[in-house]
Amino acid sequence: MSGTEQPGAQPLSIERVFASPSLGGAVPRGVKLSPDGRWLTLLRNRAEDRERYDLWGYDRQSGQWRMLVDSKTLSSGKELSEAEKMQRERQRIGDLKGVVTYDWSADSQSVLVPLDGELFLVRLDGTSRKLGGGGGDLLNPGLSPKGGYVSFVRGQRLWAGQAGGEAAPVTPDETAETVHWGEAEFVAQEEMDRMTGYWWSPDDRRIAVQRFDEAPVGVVTRAAIGAEGTRTFAQRYPAAGTPNATVQLFVMNPDGSHRVEVDLGADKDIYLARVDWAPDGKLLYVQREDRGQTRLDMLAVDPATGKARVLFSEQAAQGSWINLSSSYKFLKDGSLIWWSERDGFGHLYRFARGQWQQLTKGHWVVTDLVGVDEKAGRVYFTATKDDVLAQQVYALNLANPAKIERLSDPAFTHTAGMDKAGQTLLVTRSSTSQPPQSYIADGAGKRLAWVEENRLDARHPYTPFLASHRQPTFGTIKAADGSELHWKMITPVMEPGKRYPVFFEHYGGPHSQQVTRGWGGGLEQAIVQRGYIYFKLDNRGSANRGVAFESQIYRAMGSVEVADQKAGALFLKGLPNVDGARIATYGWSYGGYMTLKMLEADPGLYAAGIAGAPVTKWELYDTHYTERYLGDPRKVPQVYGHSGALDQAGAIRDPLLVIHGMADDNVVFENTSMLAARMQGQAVPFEMMLYPGHTHKVGGPKVSVHLWNTIFAFLDRAMPAGEGK
Repeated sequence: MSGTEQPGAQPLSIERVFASPSLGGAVPRGVKLSPDGRWLTLLRNRAEDRERYDLWGYDRQSGQWRMLVDSKTLSSGKELSEAEKMQRERQRIGDLKGVVTYDWSADSQSVLVPLDGELFLVRLDGTSRKLGGGGGDLLNPGLSPKGGYVSFVRGQRLWAGQAGGEAAPVTPDETAETVHWGEAEFVAQEEMDRMTGYWWSPDDRRIAVQRFDEAPVGVVTRAAIGAEGTRTFAQRYPAAGTPNATVQLFVMNPDGSHRVEVDLGADKDIYLARVDWAPDGKLLYVQREDRGQTRLDMLAVDPATGKARVLFSEQAAQGSWINLSSSYKFLKDGSLIWWSERDGFGHLYRFARGQWQQLTKGHWVVTDLVGVDEKAGRVYFTATKDDVLAQQVYALNLANPAKIERLSDPAFTHTAGMDKAGQTLLVTRSSTSQPPQSYIADGAGKRLAWVEENRLDARHPYTPFLASHRQPTFGTIKAADGSELHWKMITPVMEPGKRYPVFFEHYGGPHSQQVTRGWGGGLEQAIVQRGYIYFKLDNRGSANRGVAFESQIYRAMGSVEVADQKAGALFLKGLPNVDGARIATYGWSYGGYMTLKMLEADPGLYAAGIAGAPVTKWELYDTHYTERYLGDPRKVPQVYGHSGALDQAGAIRDPLLVIHGMADDNVVFENTSMLAARMQGQAVPFEMMLYPGHTHKVGGPKVSVHLWNTIFAFLDRAMPAGEGK
């Protein structure tokens, strides 16, 4: 499928898509400002190894960049512990190497850097000191807010010590192997976006520490099948409808003394969602979520006694659930800026003296609370106010919240962060023709300096392929209930009278928006250069469209999403330049599940399907995610029967390729082995490609090439060029 390149254009191969340097240019991570505001720091990947990151700093006084931590020089090269590997998988950074996180010291003179399970304090003059002593790998290291202490988890206990001295365990040494202190339990890491289990008070005087016991949680044997052997792990995994870990919260002094337990209520089958200290350290705020995820209580806790009271509660709308958020901030005046979907869309509110004030409103959503300038009474956020496909950065004043200012360029889609004082914005933007750029800006949105301009000049890695770059088009179709469904399409250079096959990618699951006006990356372009029309569509159930749109999958996964993707396929079949007999559908994870459900529901509609790491039986997935959308299988087993992909597997009549990593701890390999057995038992043909040693993300410079060449070879067999071509 060649011949689509423009004259003089350099073809974009799959090999180049996954090689270094990245076609998107430099991809900085972890952008921070030092506490004194002088240094702008970030993690920058190497040109020769796109997955290895070093720590760089920009001195705002001298205007000079320099490497602060060379990950290769400081690295011991030893293998990460299994606990850290799994935590990185849950952070979706399992493929990264080198420095992946860091903390500034309170005096802005040094940086705390974990590397290869060890901990270093690196000064700005380049000298470094190893902390924590020996005795095992470290998890979640950090500096206390005032810089007086270093803390970390080792051996399932929390350790702490003065920054200049030795650390010691500050939580009990319990005999039960199932007890963990200072860590986040599995579902908190995987589903609640909470990676830590301890929180320092702002004055360094007290620590809130989670204790959890996995004894009630069922044991599954997870096999990590590699190329030269298989390792098995007896993993405590809370599958839907089974017990969760028992969670407690304590407050103690930095040496572990004066420990008191927080009263989390009589119901022990709850989720510890978020923990925060008041700015003055006098109260501890705890977000408690019920097992059904329809109620969220904000508790105000006395840290001296552990006594708690309910400050307020959020209740999900009928037939919906609570979406947890990190878009909130406790202010020094005792008030709270809070994100809620209580009016049907995600908006900001202010809670002060027991009263609520809605700050934003309308049929659009606030996607993130970026920061608050408390002195100026100014609130910064990102939202879809002007374009659901391109979120912008906005600001409002608490004195007059109805007047909202857009601080960003509508030609781009944006994400943003901010320093703690709410003085400097850190903005990342991209468009369909510009890879991600990042810059710092003042409170009015005026750019002060580029962090990474990433200009598409002669030196940029993507420049050789600009001549063949194809711009996407966007549009909408109607769902059965009248909802607008947004789509994105990229076409080759069209020849009159010629019809083209379609590579129809989808995800389809909740908490995700796939169609945006941002940079699409080289893979989409490489697919188009192979002669495909590239197409994707966001169905009902996807994010950033409001509660009514998203909650249509409540206890009905595999229903409206499948119908909406079918509407997309029918739309494509009606286009004169589309070969309707050659539409291939592809998805990974929830998207892989969707491939199966789409082929089961509409045999013959799609020419072929690729299911990557698919969920096939929702009872195999974890409590917090699955029960949020489907309920408890012990109470609504029929919901799981309808939503699963196994019972109707025999209905698949179209060519199918199933792909799975054989060490996947997210969508465990049993999902695919059960599917394979079911289809084989009914004599249903399919193809399969398995990747030994790979987890939920199958990839790498060479493995990704193998993966995509496998997909294209399958499509060449499944839907060869015919008269329509």
